[in-house]
Amino acid sequence: MAGTLNKVMLIGHLGDEIKMHFFEGGNSIGRFPVATNETYTNRQTGERVTTTEWHNVVVRNKLAEICEKYLSKGDKVYVEGRIKTRQWDDQSGNKRYSTEIHAVEMTFLTTKKDLDNSSSKPPVHQTTKPKSDETPQEIDDDLPF
Repeated sequence: MAGTLNKVMLIGHLGDEIKMHFFEGGNSIGRFPVATNETYTNRQTGERVTTTEWHNVVVRNKLAEICEKYLSKGDKVYVEGRIKTRQWDDQSGNKRYSTEIHAVEMTFLTTKKDLDNSSSKPPVHQTTKPKSDETPQEIDDDLPF
């Protein structure tokens, strides 16, 4: 196999509200942390241990606006995307790095708004696929089956 693959799939809970940034021309970026948990039994003590990993998720344009409207801290989401690492110099001149998940597909598994309404509606599913110029677009996937 000659190609490479950069793909991430996460199911976790939002750790904070979506932080939105809007740009001239109508583009926007949303950022939020997602927590995933791993539970295992410590062999020496027999104690159940849960560890949490935090992931910085980035969504763009229409998907970012949809996330801001419907998601809040604690909601469970499925995120699919790719890993990107950014590098910059801080105020002291030290190199700093940030690893992010750039979301391409998302499914809202549970939202507080759904739980508050106690409705039996299916989870909201939003999918984005990058165009050739890497700008995601919304695809409506509200099929009843």
